[in-house]
Amino acid sequence: MKKYLYPLLILILACSLFYCQSSNPINAQQTSADRAEVSKPEPVKYNLASSPVVSPEASLKLMQVADGFNVKLVAAEPLVSTPVALTFDYDARMWVVEMDGYMPDTAGTGEGIPSGKIVILEDTNQDGVADKREVFLDSLVLPRAICLIDNGILVAEPPSLWYYEINNGKPGKKTLVDAAYAAGGNVEHQANGLLRALDNWIYNAKSDKRYRKAGDKWLIEQTHFRGQWGITQDNYGRLYYNTNSENLLGDYFPPGFGASNKYQRGVEGYNEKIVANNRVYPIRPTPGVNRGYMEGILDDSLRLVNFTAASGPVVYRGGLFGPDYAFNVFVAEPSANLIKRNILHENGYITNGKQAYESKEFLASVDERFRPVSLYNAPDGALYIVDMYRGIIQHKTYLTDYLKNQIEQRELTQPLGYGRIYKIVPEGKTPEMVDLPDNPQQLVKLLGHPNGWVRDNAQQMLIDRHYTQAIPALRQAVNETDNQLQSIHALWTLEGLGALKTEEVLALLKQTAWPLRMQALSILPSVLNKTNYKQFVPVLAQLVDGGDKLAAPYVAFIANYIRPLDEAAANNLLQKLVKVYPDNKYVADAVISNLQGREESFKKEIAAFAPDTALAFHKRLQRVIANANSARANRNPETLLKEFPKGAAMFASTCQTCHGPDGNGIKSLAPPLNQSEWVQGDKDKLISIVLFGLTGPVKVNGHVYKAPEINLDMPGIGYDKDLANEDVAQLLSFIRKSWRNDASEVSTADVTKIRQKLKDRQKAFTIEELNKLY
Repeated sequence: MKKYLYPLLILILACSLFYCQSSNPINAQQTSADRAEVSKPEPVKYNLASSPVVSPEASLKLMQVADGFNVKLVAAEPLVSTPVALTFDYDARMWVVEMDGYMPDTAGTGEGIPSGKIVILEDTNQDGVADKREVFLDSLVLPRAICLIDNGILVAEPPSLWYYEINNGKPGKKTLVDAAYAAGGNVEHQANGLLRALDNWIYNAKSDKRYRKAGDKWLIEQTHFRGQWGITQDNYGRLYYNTNSENLLGDYFPPGFGASNKYQRGVEGYNEKIVANNRVYPIRPTPGVNRGYMEGILDDSLRLVNFTAASGPVVYRGGLFGPDYAFNVFVAEPSANLIKRNILHENGYITNGKQAYESKEFLASVDERFRPVSLYNAPDGALYIVDMYRGIIQHKTYLTDYLKNQIEQRELTQPLGYGRIYKIVPEGKTPEMVDLPDNPQQLVKLLGHPNGWVRDNAQQMLIDRHYTQAIPALRQAVNETDNQLQSIHALWTLEGLGALKTEEVLALLKQTAWPLRMQALSILPSVLNKTNYKQFVPVLAQLVDGGDKLAAPYVAFIANYIRPLDEAAANNLLQKLVKVYPDNKYVADAVISNLQGREESFKKEIAAFAPDTALAFHKRLQRVIANANSARANRNPETLLKEFPKGAAMFASTCQTCHGPDGNGIKSLAPPLNQSEWVQGDKDKLISIVLFGLTGPVKVNGHVYKAPEINLDMPGIGYDKDLANEDVAQLLSFIRKSWRNDASEVSTADVTKIRQKLKDRQKAFTIEELNKLY
């Protein structure tokens, strides 16, 4: 900490221009002509000793945006307060989630007060600025996500997911969709997103569930566990997300495939590192980050080095920015007051990318209270920013004493009740909202619009309003493959209307253009049934025999849907794939995703034609077999729930979201706890780790876990002074007895001893420190 003290004092003394300005609330009737916008302001200075609230106009002047762009204000307090998410309806109105109860102070006092709202913001005079506010729902506790669907709205209010019918613009009948939507985890680690994707399912970050409305029923299925805050899709329906310290993760394959073998801890092609470079470039010192005291978190000028609160990613699909911005992904970093631009490209199965700039950002601000948390495509093609605009963004569960001191010294707690929504537009362009007509034929034409938001919502509107009269035009659009995006959306619209035909999918399977074959393979399970599967099986076999390497993993995933109809046919496809692609890790994992409970028997089946155990398929299958054997030897969890009820509850709320409910770890997040020497070994080491955290690579059962395999920073929970030692002891006892662990219990006295011994500690441990200490 001393190494940062001197430069901090120098900067405070050197900064001569204080940027505090009047923070008069914005008049809701103010026009766009009165609002400020920003392009390339003169360099600004800062005062590290204070971080005052400034007006939206002043905050705009403290931003720097990439050449050729302007930032425009769309809404601000009192029209909106503490926004965290939004969506647009078919009339281009913004529905905004307000999380007013989040962290009123460093202790989280009053977080349980039902102060959250869902509000509708409207631009009544079409000047680009919202001027009307309507509260749709209030008295919510920390709401976090919404999704408009079928004349109703999904609302995530932990732990539940609710569906409200909308009657004349007012909430009607309320239906519980999922009582455990966001069960467990704290505010930073609960499900969110509610992305209505191309395939007509609704996906989430920090979750392994997907949802779909079928008439009056809600379907819930398991999918891959993805991300932390925010989720987005590309033009082909593939999902992208991140964790707080990772720029961008995502899937190479469609979201509905490959999550069917519970013993398979990771499926190649899902949860992949899309952009590995996590470097960020703030334009102001950022000492107010949770681990700012640690070596390597801040540079010599006190600026954040790498992402620590990455969130709200969006694949830009608006079309307004021009061709250079196609397949770009923007990522918010509220701790560093910036927005990152990444450029993606494809090569075979693989999608990856790089940062668009070196040593700078697409958008960065000197205003420390500028907190971009979510980004969105919009009906006008602009990029929208949800700015929570506040001082505190770190939740109390992991709030270090260092950050508490930063918050106190610079008076970051108050005031509350602010919030802004901005949009980024190219210079010289005036974006216009696209009206979605209540006309089926016109909506079909909009399925080929250059703006992805328009395409998505034209599809959803046709489905939501049950426009079956559009089916002939949709069939024609599917066949007009010159406009691939229109063909793709028409295909999924037919699927959503329950009108997709076998021959339409078969025809697309024979297309030479890979994006069309990809969508045909992705949609095939939706149309597959006992009367038509025999038409598809030979076509799939032909794709494998014909060397269609791109299609091979899809064929393997689809076999899982053929199996209930014809087990022999499905097994023949899987064997054929192993014969042709025995050393392809993507095909191997896709095949293995079919094999839950019969891994050993399939291993014997393929021994005759794929005997080499060094092949990728055998290595990966053997790993899953070992996982299955381990799971079968696990202890009975019901006994432990009764013995350590507080510990089980704490594990669910604090540990499970990263280490997994089975204790076997989660890819990109955390290593296993099950049979870990750190869990079953020296209890003092374990107590120290849980209280104060662990940073850096860690070796578990002979394997060194490091980035990007896991997040290298495990936060401690001992910074919460209200956390009872007895509860920590129960948590650790629960972990040390769970799954295949069989270690002694941890007592309250054990925790008390270590907490007293380390009472002045301010930072996470490294493995080297622990080994020296114990």
